[in-house]
Amino acid sequence: MKRLITLIILISGICVICGSGWAPAYADASAGREDKKLNILTTTSDLKSITEEIGGQYVNVTSICAGNQDPHFAEARPSIIANARKADLLVVIGLELEVGYEPLIIEGSRNTKIKPGADGYLDVSAGVLLREVPTGKVDRSMGDVHPFGNPHYWLDPYNARIMALNIYNRLQKINPAHSVDYQANYQAFIKKIDEAMFGAEAVGKIGGDKLWEQETAGKLDKFIKDKEIKLGGWIEKARALRGMKIVIFHRSWTYFINRFGLIESGEIEPKPGIPPGPAHLKDLIDQIKSANVKVILTESFYDRKSSDFVAAQTGASVAVCALSVGGKAEAGDYIGLIDHLINHLLKLGGK
Repeated sequence: MKRLITLIILISGICVICGSGWAPAYADASAGREDKKLNILTTTSDLKSITEEIGGQYVNVTSICAGNQDPHFAEARPSIIANARKADLLVVIGLELEVGYEPLIIEGSRNTKIKPGADGYLDVSAGVLLREVPTGKVDRSMGDVHPFGNPHYWLDPYNARIMALNIYNRLQKINPAHSVDYQANYQAFIKKIDEAMFGAEAVGKIGGDKLWEQETAGKLDKFIKDKEIKLGGWIEKARALRGMKIVIFHRSWTYFINRFGLIESGEIEPKPGIPPGPAHLKDLIDQIKSANVKVILTESFYDRKSSDFVAAQTGASVAVCALSVGGKAEAGDYIGLIDHLINHLLKLGGK
């Protein structure tokens, strides 16, 4: 009987010790999992910037391409594959912008969470306003034409709002514990974009959604006049760029040009991705002189040789601008990127 009592006491003591030890240990581990930051890999620095805005303190974000790199081309380096291997989410521009390296990185990582179709794979092009979508057959004779539309859509602030919504929706899906925080960050980013575009006064009185509705319908000026509301921000500042004729190097600038009313008057490349020959440059020089074009807009990562040659023959200025966040020092985030583009063009050719 004494042995039985002793055994019962011993077992009871072990249970008490284990119970007191195991419960906090489990709670700590659970808390650790909830508070652990999501590892997110983005293909471009623009996606990184917007994802960090929305994810805040709950995400670690790495970009495959730096802001001064051509986002069409990247190497599937071992360091990138290592980042992909531990990623909880891969965020891409889509429309085949990353077709040359995205599949290699995903397959090399052996991370099933970030494969297309999984919750850990996000193509933010869903729902964006697309331009230059081919209507006929696309082949290599046309140059680097994207069959689903021009993929440089992030240079339209309207599309940045949609990109942000897609990122927010996916973050709250894969990490619902912080949905409230993601929602607050998303709303703050949208307000920041809207006020940067239209000015705080107009957004405060009318609301960003209504202003964008009128802007995308081409009715903003009349709407604002009727409401007797003063516009500010990019839309007002860029009025001096409306109707400004520019020559571009590559078809990266389509969305920016269309949103802010510039006029494309030629390209350094005869076809997307095709280097210019002497005959094309001669025709372009004549075209620039005839149209009185003052600015040649080129990405910071392209060779300036052809642009400088054309500028020297025509008197035009070469605007070397950041295509993505980080491409220039002043383009430190998405707002800074659009600021940089507008300010630089105003210095060179604004009315």
